Amino acid sequence: MAKFRHSRAALRKPSLSTLQTLIFILFVTFTIFILILLTLRIPKFNHLNAISRNALRSNDDSNKRWVEIISWEPRAFLYHHFLTKEECEHIINIAKPHMKRSTVVDNETGKGFNSSIRTSSGTFLPRGHDKIVEKIEKRIADFTFIPVENGEDLNVLHYEVGQKYVPHLDYFRDEYNIRNGGNRIATMLMYLSDVEEGGETVFPYAKGDFSSVPWWNELSDCGKNGLSIKPKTGDAILFWGMKPDSTFDPLSLHGACPVIKGDKWSCAKWMRMAGYT
Repeated sequence: MAKFRHSRAALRKPSLSTLQTLIFILFVTFTIFILILLTLRIPKFNHLNAISRNALRSNDDSNKRWVEIISWEPRAFLYHHFLTKEECEHIINIAKPHMKRSTVVDNETGKGFNSSIRTSSGTFLPRGHDKIVEKIEKRIADFTFIPVENGEDLNVLHYEVGQKYVPHLDYFRDEYNIRNGGNRIATMLMYLSDVEEGGETVFPYAKGDFSSVPWWNELSDCGKNGLSIKPKTGDAILFWGMKPDSTFDPLSLHGACPVIKGDKWSCAKWMRMAGYT
């Protein structure tokens, strides 16, 4: 009778190196699978460093405010529907009777003077001027995480056709202006009206592919000289003049392009390092 010999190879246990190889393959496969899932969920950024739509939404009032990251260099964020139409109209109405020629600050004396680099008109509304202004200032504090008392008075600005503010920095380089509340660290610029043409806020030194913004074709020639935002009623820009390490950020240089058609109403809130009185 023939005898069948069993193969020892069939009964041999897998070697340690074989098990390690299988575990490694499973680990790599699992990692790739997780990365694919994350890629599907992470919002896509365009070439402008980081434009992230739907980054933050709120059902406050009927506006559904949301934040759009505009730039990381400098740090700049666009708050859509930050003010209601009624709030914009209220600020314009209470400011109109008090508008005067806007001035610029002398770096040596710290005093304001008229200059061709800034041709708008403006006025200041004291902090807590009325209940509506107080509510807006509280909202600014909530969105910026900077206390209300660190904010200067609200500066309301009006630009007519041809008026502008050439690129400048909001932080100070003189001792006079930083005595009260320290230097400026951030600016909240709120648009109170639409502008038919021109009037953009431009950051000429910002890093990124400026032409990638969705509104590129709507910009004036001035607006195409850097990262620019078109004024839209109720929107606001928050940008930082200081970096997280507390050093000045020269990339925060910004200006108001000349208004070509229509007129522009806006208001600015500058925030200081400490309480401002």
